[in-house]
Amino acid sequence: MPAASPSPPGSQPRKRVVLLGATGSIGASALRVIAAHRSRLELVGVAARSDWRRLAKIAREFSVRNVALHDASACAEAEQAGAFAGGTSLLRGPAGVAELAALPAADIVLVATVGTTGLAPAMAAISAGKDLALASKEILVLAGKFVMAEIRLRGTRLLPVDSEHNAVFQCIQGHPSSSVRRVILTASGGAFRDWPEEGLQHATPADALKHPNWDMGPKITVDSATLANKGLELIEAQWLFGLEPHQCTAVIHPQSTVHCLVEFNDGAMLAQLSPSSMTFPIQHALLYPERVDGVEPPVDFTKLVTLDFKPVDENRYPMIRFARESMLAGGVAPAVFNAANEVAVEAFLKGRIPYLAIPKIVGHALDHTANFEPADLDAVLAADTEARRRASMDVEIIK
Repeated sequence: MPAASPSPPGSQPRKRVVLLGATGSIGASALRVIAAHRSRLELVGVAARSDWRRLAKIAREFSVRNVALHDASACAEAEQAGAFAGGTSLLRGPAGVAELAALPAADIVLVATVGTTGLAPAMAAISAGKDLALASKEILVLAGKFVMAEIRLRGTRLLPVDSEHNAVFQCIQGHPSSSVRRVILTASGGAFRDWPEEGLQHATPADALKHPNWDMGPKITVDSATLANKGLELIEAQWLFGLEPHQCTAVIHPQSTVHCLVEFNDGAMLAQLSPSSMTFPIQHALLYPERVDGVEPPVDFTKLVTLDFKPVDENRYPMIRFARESMLAGGVAPAVFNAANEVAVEAFLKGRIPYLAIPKIVGHALDHTANFEPADLDAVLAADTEARRRASMDVEIIK
Protein backbone atom coordinates (compact mmCIF):
# COMPACT_ATOMS: atom_id res chain seq x y z
CA MET A 1 0.00 0.00 0.00
CA PRO A 2 1.44 3.40 -0.92
CA ALA A 3 2.21 5.96 1.71
CA ALA A 4 -0.32 8.69 2.35
CA SER A 5 0.05 11.67 0.03
CA PRO A 6 -0.63 15.38 0.66
CA SER A 7 -4.03 16.83 -0.12
CA PRO A 8 -4.35 18.35 -3.60
CA PRO A 9 -4.19 22.16 -3.70
CA GLY A 10 -7.52 23.73 -2.84
CA SER A 11 -9.03 20.51 -1.48
CA GLN A 12 -10.45 19.90 2.00
CA PRO A 13 -7.86 18.87 4.61
CA ARG A 14 -7.53 15.14 5.01
CA LYS A 15 -9.22 13.55 8.00
CA ARG A 16 -6.45 12.29 10.31
CA VAL A 17 -7.05 8.76 11.62
CA VAL A 18 -5.68 6.76 14.54
CA LEU A 19 -6.30 3.04 14.06
CA LEU A 20 -6.34 0.79 17.15
CA GLY A 21 -6.24 -2.91 16.29
CA ALA A 22 -4.40 -2.26 13.05
CA THR A 23 -3.17 -5.85 12.61
CA GLY A 24 -6.57 -7.55 12.96
CA SER A 25 -9.19 -8.32 10.34
CA ILE A 26 -11.08 -5.03 10.80
CA GLY A 27 -7.76 -3.20 10.80
CA ALA A 28 -6.89 -4.79 7.46
CA SER A 29 -10.19 -3.60 5.97
CA ALA A 30 -9.64 -0.11 7.39
CA LEU A 31 -6.20 0.04 5.77
CA ARG A 32 -7.76 -0.83 2.41
CA VAL A 33 -10.21 2.04 2.81
CA ILE A 34 -7.50 4.50 3.85
CA ALA A 35 -5.23 3.44 1.00
CA ALA A 36 -8.06 3.87 -1.51
CA HIS A 37 -8.85 7.40 -0.26
CA ARG A 38 -5.45 8.91 0.36
CA SER A 39 -6.64 12.35 -0.69
CA ARG A 40 -9.29 12.29 2.05
CA LEU A 41 -7.79 10.17 4.85
CA GLU A 42 -4.39 10.25 6.53
CA LEU A 43 -3.23 7.57 8.94
CA VAL A 44 -1.37 9.30 11.79
CA GLY A 45 -1.28 6.57 14.45
CA VAL A 46 -1.52 2.77 14.64
CA ALA A 47 -1.65 0.33 17.55
CA ALA A 48 -1.68 -3.44 17.97
CA ARG A 49 -1.67 -5.91 20.83
CA SER A 50 1.53 -7.81 20.03
CA ASP A 51 2.19 -8.24 16.27
CA TRP A 52 5.01 -5.73 16.07
CA ARG A 53 6.30 -7.04 12.74
CA ARG A 54 3.02 -6.37 10.99
CA LEU A 55 2.66 -3.05 12.83
CA ALA A 56 6.12 -1.96 11.67
CA LYS A 57 5.22 -2.86 8.09
CA ILE A 58 2.04 -0.79 8.29
CA ALA A 59 3.96 2.16 9.76
CA ARG A 60 6.43 2.04 6.88
CA GLU A 61 3.76 1.67 4.18
CA PHE A 62 1.73 4.62 5.46
CA SER A 63 4.60 6.76 6.79
CA VAL A 64 3.12 6.67 10.30
CA ARG A 65 5.29 8.19 13.01
CA ASN A 66 3.18 7.29 16.07
CA VAL A 67 2.70 3.64 17.03
CA ALA A 68 1.76 1.73 20.19
CA LEU A 69 1.98 -1.86 21.38
CA HIS A 70 -0.23 -3.17 24.18
CA ASP A 71 1.94 -6.15 25.10
CA ALA A 72 5.12 -5.46 27.11
CA SER A 73 7.09 -8.40 25.75
CA ALA A 74 6.21 -7.39 22.19
CA CYS A 75 7.53 -3.89 22.93
CA ALA A 76 10.81 -5.37 24.15
CA GLU A 77 11.15 -7.56 21.05
CA ALA A 78 10.38 -4.65 18.73
CA GLU A 79 12.92 -2.41 20.44
CA GLN A 80 15.59 -5.10 20.35
CA ALA A 81 14.95 -5.60 16.63
CA GLY A 82 14.99 -1.85 15.95
CA ALA A 83 11.61 -2.18 14.26
CA PHE A 84 10.53 1.42 14.82
CA ALA A 85 13.71 3.37 14.20
CA GLY A 86 13.99 6.45 12.04
CA GLY A 87 11.87 8.94 13.93
CA THR A 88 8.95 6.65 14.76
CA SER A 89 7.65 7.07 18.32
CA LEU A 90 6.76 3.80 20.09
CA LEU A 91 4.30 4.10 22.97
CA ARG A 92 4.29 1.15 25.37
CA GLY A 93 1.60 -0.86 27.12
CA PRO A 94 -2.08 -0.06 27.77
CA ALA A 95 -1.17 3.48 28.87
CA GLY A 96 0.69 3.97 25.60
CA VAL A 97 -2.31 2.86 23.56
CA ALA A 98 -4.53 5.28 25.50
CA GLU A 99 -2.00 8.05 24.89
CA LEU A 100 -2.03 7.29 21.17
CA ALA A 101 -5.84 7.47 21.16
CA ALA A 102 -5.60 11.04 22.46
CA LEU A 103 -2.97 12.05 19.87
CA PRO A 104 -3.33 15.82 19.31
CA ALA A 105 -2.89 15.41 15.55
CA ALA A 106 -5.86 13.01 15.23
CA ASP A 107 -9.39 13.89 14.17
CA ILE A 108 -10.98 10.45 14.53
CA VAL A 109 -10.01 7.24 16.34
CA LEU A 110 -11.11 3.88 14.98
CA VAL A 111 -11.29 1.32 17.79
CA ALA A 112 -11.02 -2.14 16.21
CA THR A 113 -9.67 -4.06 19.19
CA VAL A 114 -11.04 -7.37 20.46
CA GLY A 115 -12.85 -7.52 23.79
CA THR A 116 -12.79 -4.85 26.47
CA THR A 117 -9.15 -3.73 26.06
CA GLY A 118 -10.36 -0.84 23.93
CA LEU A 119 -12.34 0.80 26.76
CA ALA A 120 -9.52 2.90 28.23
CA PRO A 121 -8.26 4.22 24.86
CA ALA A 122 -11.84 4.88 23.74
CA MET A 123 -12.46 6.99 26.84
CA ALA A 124 -9.12 8.76 26.31
CA ALA A 125 -10.07 9.61 22.73
CA ILE A 126 -13.48 10.97 23.76
CA SER A 127 -11.99 13.00 26.62
CA ALA A 128 -9.50 14.50 24.15
CA GLY A 129 -12.37 15.61 21.91
CA LYS A 130 -11.83 13.07 19.14
CA ASP A 131 -14.62 11.55 17.11
CA LEU A 132 -14.88 7.82 17.78
CA ALA A 133 -15.46 5.18 15.11
CA LEU A 134 -16.38 2.13 17.15
CA ALA A 135 -16.00 -1.45 15.93
CA SER A 136 -15.49 -2.99 19.38
CA LYS A 137 -19.01 -3.69 20.61
CA GLU A 138 -17.81 -4.90 24.03
CA ILE A 139 -16.99 -1.33 25.04
CA LEU A 140 -20.62 -0.22 25.13
CA VAL A 141 -21.74 -3.55 26.56
CA LEU A 142 -19.33 -3.10 29.46
CA ALA A 143 -19.69 0.61 30.04
CA GLY A 144 -22.35 2.12 27.76
CA LYS A 145 -23.73 4.31 30.53
CA PHE A 146 -20.38 6.01 31.09
CA VAL A 147 -19.18 6.11 27.48
CA MET A 148 -22.38 7.79 26.28
CA ALA A 149 -22.27 10.27 29.17
CA GLU A 150 -18.71 11.24 28.20
CA ILE A 151 -19.74 11.58 24.55
CA ARG A 152 -22.51 13.99 25.53
CA LEU A 153 -20.20 15.92 27.86
CA ARG A 154 -17.46 16.40 25.27
CA GLY A 155 -19.77 16.94 22.30
CA THR A 156 -17.93 14.43 20.13
CA ARG A 157 -19.42 12.04 17.59
CA LEU A 158 -19.75 8.29 18.02
CA LEU A 159 -19.87 6.62 14.61
CA PRO A 160 -20.75 2.90 14.64
CA VAL A 161 -18.58 0.60 12.52
CA ASP A 162 -20.18 -2.78 13.17
CA SER A 163 -22.01 -3.53 9.93
CA GLU A 164 -25.38 -3.86 11.69
CA HIS A 165 -25.12 -0.70 13.78
CA ASN A 166 -23.70 1.29 10.90
CA ALA A 167 -26.71 0.12 8.88
CA VAL A 168 -29.13 1.29 11.59
CA PHE A 169 -27.28 4.62 11.76
CA GLN A 170 -27.80 5.08 8.02
CA CYS A 171 -31.47 4.08 8.13
CA ILE A 172 -32.50 6.43 10.92
CA GLN A 173 -30.83 9.54 9.53
CA GLY A 174 -33.46 12.28 9.30
CA HIS A 175 -35.92 10.45 11.54
CA PRO A 176 -36.53 11.42 15.19
CA SER A 177 -35.83 8.61 17.64
CA SER A 178 -39.44 8.78 18.80
CA SER A 179 -40.54 7.56 15.36
CA VAL A 180 -38.63 4.27 15.65
CA ARG A 181 -40.73 1.30 16.78
CA ARG A 182 -37.97 -1.29 16.74
CA VAL A 183 -34.60 -2.20 15.28
CA ILE A 184 -34.04 -5.65 13.78
CA LEU A 185 -30.43 -6.80 13.42
CA THR A 186 -29.62 -9.67 11.09
CA ALA A 187 -27.50 -12.70 12.01
CA SER A 188 -25.92 -15.11 9.55
CA GLY A 189 -26.30 -18.04 11.95
CA GLY A 190 -22.56 -18.67 11.92
CA ALA A 191 -20.62 -21.79 11.10
CA PHE A 192 -23.16 -24.21 12.60
CA ARG A 193 -26.39 -22.78 11.21
CA ASP A 194 -26.97 -25.87 9.02
CA TRP A 195 -25.64 -28.44 11.50
CA PRO A 196 -28.05 -30.83 13.20
CA GLU A 197 -28.36 -29.80 16.84
CA GLU A 198 -27.05 -33.16 18.09
CA GLY A 199 -23.83 -32.60 16.13
CA LEU A 200 -22.89 -29.54 18.16
CA GLN A 201 -21.56 -31.64 21.03
CA HIS A 202 -18.70 -32.70 18.73
CA ALA A 203 -17.98 -29.24 17.27
CA THR A 204 -14.30 -28.25 17.31
CA PRO A 205 -12.63 -24.82 17.21
CA ALA A 206 -11.63 -25.51 13.60
CA ASP A 207 -15.28 -26.15 12.76
CA ALA A 208 -16.43 -22.97 14.50
CA LEU A 209 -13.93 -20.82 12.59
CA LYS A 210 -15.36 -21.74 9.18
CA HIS A 211 -17.71 -18.80 8.86
CA PRO A 212 -19.82 -19.04 5.70
CA ASN A 213 -19.93 -15.31 4.91
CA TRP A 214 -17.43 -13.16 6.81
CA ASP A 215 -13.66 -13.13 7.24
CA MET A 216 -13.19 -12.19 10.89
CA GLY A 217 -10.95 -12.88 13.88
CA PRO A 218 -11.29 -16.10 15.92
CA LYS A 219 -13.20 -14.69 18.89
CA ILE A 220 -15.89 -12.91 16.90
CA THR A 221 -16.24 -15.90 14.58
CA VAL A 222 -17.01 -18.19 17.51
CA ASP A 223 -19.40 -15.54 18.85
CA SER A 224 -21.18 -15.63 15.50
CA ALA A 225 -21.64 -19.37 15.84
CA THR A 226 -23.17 -19.11 19.34
CA LEU A 227 -24.98 -15.85 18.46
CA ALA A 228 -23.30 -14.22 21.45
CA ASN A 229 -22.11 -11.69 18.90
CA LYS A 230 -25.69 -10.78 18.04
CA GLY A 231 -26.56 -10.58 21.71
CA LEU A 232 -23.72 -8.13 22.28
CA GLU A 233 -24.90 -6.12 19.28
CA LEU A 234 -28.44 -5.87 20.68
CA ILE A 235 -27.05 -4.49 23.93
CA GLU A 236 -24.84 -2.07 22.01
CA ALA A 237 -27.78 -0.92 19.85
CA GLN A 238 -29.70 -0.01 22.98
CA TRP A 239 -26.96 2.44 23.98
CA LEU A 240 -26.15 3.75 20.51
CA PHE A 241 -29.70 4.64 19.56
CA GLY A 242 -31.37 5.27 22.92
CA LEU A 243 -33.69 2.26 22.69
CA GLU A 244 -35.53 0.15 25.22
CA PRO A 245 -34.74 -3.60 25.36
CA HIS A 246 -38.06 -4.55 23.74
CA GLN A 247 -37.15 -2.39 20.72
CA CYS A 248 -34.06 -4.48 19.89
CA THR A 249 -34.41 -7.84 18.21
CA ALA A 250 -32.69 -10.12 15.68
CA VAL A 251 -33.49 -12.51 12.85
CA ILE A 252 -31.47 -15.14 11.00
CA HIS A 253 -30.52 -13.96 7.52
CA PRO A 254 -28.11 -16.48 5.93
CA GLN A 255 -27.01 -14.26 3.03
CA SER A 256 -25.64 -11.39 5.23
CA THR A 257 -26.75 -8.88 2.59
CA VAL A 258 -29.39 -7.03 4.61
CA HIS A 259 -27.63 -5.74 7.72
CA CYS A 260 -30.62 -4.29 9.54
CA LEU A 261 -34.27 -3.40 9.28
CA VAL A 262 -35.67 -0.38 11.07
CA GLU A 263 -39.42 -0.40 11.66
CA PHE A 264 -41.12 2.94 12.22
CA ASN A 265 -44.33 3.71 14.08
CA ASP A 266 -46.38 3.74 10.89
CA GLY A 267 -45.29 0.18 10.07
CA ALA A 268 -42.91 1.16 7.27
CA MET A 269 -39.46 -0.44 7.27
CA LEU A 270 -36.11 0.71 5.94
CA ALA A 271 -33.29 -1.77 5.28
CA GLN A 272 -29.63 -1.30 4.45
CA LEU A 273 -27.96 -3.70 2.00
CA SER A 274 -24.34 -4.22 1.03
CA PRO A 275 -22.02 -7.17 0.41
CA SER A 276 -20.51 -8.89 3.45
CA SER A 277 -17.34 -6.83 3.62
CA MET A 278 -16.34 -4.52 6.45
CA THR A 279 -14.97 -1.96 4.00
CA PHE A 280 -18.51 -0.60 3.53
CA PRO A 281 -19.28 0.41 7.15
CA ILE A 282 -15.67 1.44 7.80
CA GLN A 283 -15.66 3.81 4.83
CA HIS A 284 -19.03 5.25 5.83
CA ALA A 285 -17.80 5.96 9.37
CA LEU A 286 -14.41 7.39 8.43
CA LEU A 287 -15.71 9.65 5.63
CA TYR A 288 -19.08 10.55 7.19
CA PRO A 289 -21.03 12.47 5.98
CA GLU A 290 -19.26 12.29 2.61
CA ARG A 291 -20.09 9.47 0.18
CA VAL A 292 -17.62 8.51 -2.54
CA ASP A 293 -16.81 5.42 -4.59
CA GLY A 294 -16.33 2.32 -2.45
CA VAL A 295 -13.41 -0.08 -2.28
CA GLU A 296 -15.53 -2.98 -3.51
CA PRO A 297 -18.52 -3.31 -5.87
CA PRO A 298 -22.05 -3.13 -4.43
CA VAL A 299 -24.74 -5.81 -4.53
CA ASP A 300 -25.39 -6.72 -8.18
CA PHE A 301 -29.14 -7.01 -8.68
CA THR A 302 -28.68 -8.00 -12.32
CA LYS A 303 -27.77 -11.40 -10.92
CA LEU A 304 -30.03 -13.69 -8.92
CA VAL A 305 -30.31 -12.35 -5.36
CA THR A 306 -32.11 -14.40 -2.71
CA LEU A 307 -32.93 -12.93 0.68
CA ASP A 308 -34.14 -15.32 3.39
CA PHE A 309 -35.16 -14.53 6.97
CA LYS A 310 -36.25 -16.72 9.85
CA PRO A 311 -36.72 -16.27 13.62
CA VAL A 312 -33.95 -17.03 16.07
CA ASP A 313 -34.48 -20.32 17.92
CA GLU A 314 -33.43 -19.43 21.47
CA ASN A 315 -33.26 -23.10 22.47
CA ARG A 316 -30.59 -23.68 19.84
CA TYR A 317 -28.97 -20.29 20.54
CA PRO A 318 -29.29 -19.71 24.32
CA MET A 319 -26.69 -16.95 24.22
CA ILE A 320 -29.17 -14.60 22.55
CA ARG A 321 -31.61 -15.29 25.40
CA PHE A 322 -28.92 -14.56 27.99
CA ALA A 323 -28.13 -11.28 26.24
CA ARG A 324 -31.79 -10.27 26.17
CA GLU A 325 -32.18 -11.12 29.86
CA SER A 326 -29.04 -9.08 30.62
CA MET A 327 -30.53 -6.08 28.82
CA LEU A 328 -33.73 -6.36 30.84
CA ALA A 329 -31.81 -6.75 34.10
CA GLY A 330 -29.57 -3.77 33.41
CA GLY A 331 -26.90 -2.84 35.93
CA VAL A 332 -23.72 -4.85 35.48
CA ALA A 333 -25.51 -7.89 34.00
CA PRO A 334 -24.40 -7.07 30.42
CA ALA A 335 -20.80 -6.73 31.62
CA VAL A 336 -21.05 -10.12 33.33
CA PHE A 337 -22.47 -11.66 30.15
CA ASN A 338 -19.60 -10.26 28.12
CA ALA A 339 -16.83 -11.15 30.57
CA ALA A 340 -17.95 -14.76 31.06
CA ASN A 341 -18.31 -15.18 27.32
CA GLU A 342 -14.77 -13.92 26.68
CA VAL A 343 -13.36 -16.43 29.17
CA ALA A 344 -15.44 -19.30 27.80
CA VAL A 345 -14.61 -18.59 24.14
CA GLU A 346 -10.90 -18.35 24.90
CA ALA A 347 -11.05 -21.70 26.70
CA PHE A 348 -12.94 -23.28 23.80
CA LEU A 349 -10.45 -21.97 21.23
CA LYS A 350 -7.63 -23.49 23.29
CA GLY A 351 -9.42 -26.85 23.35
CA ARG A 352 -10.00 -26.76 27.09
CA ILE A 353 -13.81 -27.00 27.02
CA PRO A 354 -16.39 -28.32 24.51
CA TYR A 355 -18.43 -25.94 22.38
CA LEU A 356 -21.68 -26.50 24.29
CA ALA A 357 -19.98 -25.53 27.55
CA ILE A 358 -19.80 -21.88 26.43
CA PRO A 359 -23.47 -21.03 27.18
CA LYS A 360 -23.36 -23.13 30.37
CA ILE A 361 -20.49 -21.05 31.73
CA VAL A 362 -22.13 -17.77 30.76
CA GLY A 363 -25.50 -18.76 32.23
CA HIS A 364 -23.85 -19.85 35.49
CA ALA A 365 -21.99 -16.53 35.77
CA LEU A 366 -25.21 -14.58 35.28
CA ASP A 367 -27.04 -16.67 37.85
CA HIS A 368 -24.35 -16.39 40.51
CA THR A 369 -22.93 -12.86 40.14
CA ALA A 370 -24.74 -10.17 42.12
CA ASN A 371 -26.29 -7.52 39.89
CA PHE A 372 -26.29 -3.84 40.86
CA GLU A 373 -26.37 -0.41 39.29
CA PRO A 374 -22.73 0.79 39.06
CA ALA A 375 -21.88 4.26 40.27
CA ASP A 376 -18.66 4.51 38.26
CA LEU A 377 -16.38 2.64 35.89
CA ASP A 378 -14.41 1.08 38.73
CA ALA A 379 -17.57 -0.69 39.91
CA VAL A 380 -18.18 -2.06 36.41
CA LEU A 381 -14.61 -3.26 36.13
CA ALA A 382 -14.90 -4.96 39.53
CA ALA A 383 -17.98 -6.85 38.31
CA ASP A 384 -16.11 -7.74 35.13
CA THR A 385 -13.22 -9.14 37.18
CA GLU A 386 -15.56 -11.17 39.40
CA ALA A 387 -17.38 -12.63 36.39
CA ARG A 388 -14.07 -13.64 34.82
CA ARG A 389 -12.96 -15.28 38.06
CA ARG A 390 -16.17 -17.27 38.33
CA ALA A 391 -16.09 -18.27 34.65
CA SER A 392 -12.45 -19.32 34.94
CA MET A 393 -13.35 -21.56 37.90
CA ASP A 394 -16.08 -23.18 35.80
CA VAL A 395 -13.60 -23.79 32.99
CA GLU A 396 -11.35 -25.66 35.42
CA ILE A 397 -14.27 -27.77 36.64
CA ILE A 398 -15.53 -28.62 33.14
CA LYS A 399 -12.17 -29.49 31.60
